[in-house]
Amino acid sequence: MKSSRLGVNIDHVATLRQQRGENYPSLVNAADIVLSAGADQITIHLREDRRHIQDTDVPAVKMVCERYNKPLNLELGVDPEIVSIACDIKPEWICIVPEKREERTTEGGLDLKSPDTFNKIKSAMEKIRKESKDSKISLFVEADTETLDKCIELKADAVEIHTGDYAKAHLEENPIESFLENFAKGKEQIQAKGIGYHAGHGLTDNSLKPLVDAGLFEEYNIGHWIICDAVFNGLEKSCKTLIDLCNSTK
Repeated sequence: MKSSRLGVNIDHVATLRQQRGENYPSLVNAADIVLSAGADQITIHLREDRRHIQDTDVPAVKMVCERYNKPLNLELGVDPEIVSIACDIKPEWICIVPEKREERTTEGGLDLKSPDTFNKIKSAMEKIRKESKDSKISLFVEADTETLDKCIELKADAVEIHTGDYAKAHLEENPIESFLENFAKGKEQIQAKGIGYHAGHGLTDNSLKPLVDAGLFEEYNIGHWIICDAVFNGLEKSCKTLIDLCNSTK
């Protein structure tokens, strides 16, 4: 079975920094440790409210990625200012996500069934494709047939499936079979069109394993668990734990 890629989201390193308004912990150092540990990419989310990642962090982290010849995956909503920043930075990947100021973290996938949302996403993608031609675009969505059809219509380079509900079910020791079946169905639908099939949100070492064992996704983007585990075990070791899982076969 082919191993899957691990993208490490380092937003919560910035969360710690912003709590005290200091210049530490260093996002650049975090990116360096993550990539030297063997991660496949760095993921950061530049939110409209700038609650963690700041504008200056984006080019700084991108420089670290370039040094390791690894991609930067920049998550963003469709606020025009943020989209313009992304077009200027030109990361390898831009992942468009839903964003609400009042949410603690991203609560679900893009509602592409809404004509208003669909048109906003389409407009943002057109701008990115015009001004940052080499950036690939992924859409953060639920594994829903109609939604995935919309992703295909928008000609996304990849979808990233929201795994939050699955991860919560796993954490609470509830049945997960229906999630795995739905993810497998989505994989067939998306990969038939040559589109990348990624996953992320809420995953831990334990909830990652069934997904890897089933060979469901090409890439996983994980942040919160890694930073939490790193408090006790160190960032390098926490990353390597998940890298080993992604490289394992059942």
